[in-house]
Amino acid sequence: MTRVIHGKRGLTSEWSFTSGRSVEDPFNAITLDVVLKDEDNREWIVPCYWAGGDEWRVRFAPPHEGDYAFRTICDSGDSDLGGREGLLRASDYDGDNELIEHGPIIVSPDRRHFQHADGIPFFWLADTWWMGLCRRLRWPEDFQLLTQDRKAKGFTVIQIVAGLYPDMPAFDERGSNEAGFPWEREYSRVNPSYFDMADLRVHWLVSNGLAPCVVGCWGYFLRWMGIERMKRHWRYLVARWGSYPVFWCLAGEATMPYYLSDDKEEDRAFQKSGWTEVARYVRELDPYRRPITIHPTNIGRDQVLDPGVLDFDMLQTGHGDRESLPKHVESIRESLSRSPKMPVLVGEVCYEGILEASRPEMQRILFWSAMLSGTAGHTYGANGIWQLNTRERAFGPSPHGGNWGITPWEDAYQLPGSSHLGIAKSILDDYRWWEFEPHSEWVDPHWDESNFFQPYSAGIPSQIRVTYIPKHGRVKMLSLDSEARYDAIYVNPKTGERHPIGTVEPDENGEWQAPSPPIYQDWVLVLERLDQ
Repeated sequence: MTRVIHGKRGLTSEWSFTSGRSVEDPFNAITLDVVLKDEDNREWIVPCYWAGGDEWRVRFAPPHEGDYAFRTICDSGDSDLGGREGLLRASDYDGDNELIEHGPIIVSPDRRHFQHADGIPFFWLADTWWMGLCRRLRWPEDFQLLTQDRKAKGFTVIQIVAGLYPDMPAFDERGSNEAGFPWEREYSRVNPSYFDMADLRVHWLVSNGLAPCVVGCWGYFLRWMGIERMKRHWRYLVARWGSYPVFWCLAGEATMPYYLSDDKEEDRAFQKSGWTEVARYVRELDPYRRPITIHPTNIGRDQVLDPGVLDFDMLQTGHGDRESLPKHVESIRESLSRSPKMPVLVGEVCYEGILEASRPEMQRILFWSAMLSGTAGHTYGANGIWQLNTRERAFGPSPHGGNWGITPWEDAYQLPGSSHLGIAKSILDDYRWWEFEPHSEWVDPHWDESNFFQPYSAGIPSQIRVTYIPKHGRVKMLSLDSEARYDAIYVNPKTGERHPIGTVEPDENGEWQAPSPPIYQDWVLVLERLDQ
């Protein structure tokens, strides 16, 4: 009798296979894949994951309705695992989760932003929970509370490391979850029980409409584990979570050597070459082609030998509060100017509260200067969340001896910057932000290399202009259509409150002098053409 599995379009279906043999080390001794074919003969080769003991599991999210014939391929000759056949029968999805409803997240055809498979744009607004799979963020109460808060504020992505963390030695107890560590000592094999607990958290994010950006490890683990072992780690991650609407981030600070490395230059060279090889492996392995990036020390494409192995460029632009803004903007502009063309976004900058600085006004200018310079989204972080300080025990010192702060995550998640960025996203969501082009020349004064704290402007020519004014002052809009009429409003970037200015008409030179904003703070000025 043919084995039949029932599933739904876009949702993960899971089923298992059991070996009749007793194998001493099944994780290293057996490789099992499932080959699926739909009714149009399109094929997916999906890696299975070892679930412990003699059990292997496969997860697959059918991209459309219909029947998918499957068969297993096993490299060990195990007849209980290899040569198994069956049918996955997928009905249509009838839920309301946008991650599932609109299909997988992909890079847009213009290679400037992300969209769902059905063409609906996807706005990357990410929060940073590097150590979010460890037991210091308790499951379910803490994890679900933080998820609920970020979902309510409008975040769409959560950056989270798959257990091999920064800022601690290997197998440090601060990085364990309820089932221990992701790998056994000496990296002999994975610990399936660790990933069972991690699964609960990853699934919860997805079920609440938040796309995980899965960071495989911190970059220096490549030196500790070696390239082949790292490939096995990534195979396991793809098998466990590839069926979800995830982003893949190969590593954090990929070419940064371990803090106490004896030969940092050698390690950098090894890691750059090694992560390029791992990137090619993940691209070949992943049947879903989830977007791939790498978290850098500065610009992501510089962390690999071939930027073509990446689908989007991720930047880290500093933690120096106001002093970071020039590098922030310049890094964005540099990446956007380079080839190959790909979406660009900042993956780490000025965590709120870090070094007792980078308060909410900096979170706002970092967001707006990025989005109005052409990024595909933005990433927030709060000091206290990324390392998961608790009230009972702060994370403590890094291996180099420094301490990034003791703010408990329970306080950090309520810092106002996260709300302000959610509001910023909601402002842009009212417009076709994915079509915006940077045009600093539209406003006077505007930012330049001598002053990065002047206004930023972007929009759609002849249709709409959005200008961020970092500090109080009147601005003049330039290069408007002198025969057009515009609806003008000020928007408070802290609250989203709109202050209508009314209908405005440029002078014969296409210029319009904006009135003074309502109060002394930063503002967003929107001009929308009325005769379109």
